[in-house]
Amino acid sequence: MNSTALITGATSGIGKATAELLAKKEYRLILCGRREDRLKELEESLGKLTDVITLQFDVRDKEKVFHAIQSLPASFQKIDILINNAGNAHGLDSIQNGSLDDWDAMMDINVKGLLYVSKAVLPKMIEENSGFIVNIGSTAGKEVYPGGNVYCASKYAVNALNKGMRIDLNQYNIRVSGIHPGLVETEFSDVRFKGDKERAKKVYQGYKALQAEDIADIIHFVISRPYHVNIEDLVVFPTAQATATIINKETI
Repeated sequence: MNSTALITGATSGIGKATAELLAKKEYRLILCGRREDRLKELEESLGKLTDVITLQFDVRDKEKVFHAIQSLPASFQKIDILINNAGNAHGLDSIQNGSLDDWDAMMDINVKGLLYVSKAVLPKMIEENSGFIVNIGSTAGKEVYPGGNVYCASKYAVNALNKGMRIDLNQYNIRVSGIHPGLVETEFSDVRFKGDKERAKKVYQGYKALQAEDIADIIHFVISRPYHVNIEDLVVFPTAQATATIINKETI
């Protein structure tokens, strides 16, 4: 039987691109997200390529997370790969002007949501004495930039959790890998700027940003290595980006 991968945040961006690529590679898929209409579309399209099941929940809601994962049919109970992709950024305010609601959303989704899903999936991996967890972080978890404060803090937490998971789960032969992208052209900036599409569009103007498909390729490469190989920590920038704040524009 082919490996089964559970992907959070599967309805857009990196999650969707990863689902599409893994379906072509005939991985069995458990696709998770908040938007039922998009989940249904994915189940219909990717179901022509592989076995697909969808779970609708918000990773912030721990009761729904555990209920959804525990309700999986027997044929999907063994999860070989968990891709913790769900995440968001809200606002770009200085710390003194930050919104408490924005802070809660980022910490609840980026940190607590990752923990809830991992906690729900891990018992079976431990029982099987195998598995692979891929945590999608960010270069914001490696370098703080102006206005990034709480978002960066949440991604620094992901970086720390990734390392802590690898230590704690080593005895169970569970691989853990962190992938940290720089600027990726997805709906990310639309969310950060609360639907201000003009402002979001400017983030990606004047250079070629990473695409969701680029990160999906990297995720597939990481999870398809021989089992004795664990790519522990991977940072990827677009060629035009040197740091969080240094971008060589007009390099399209």
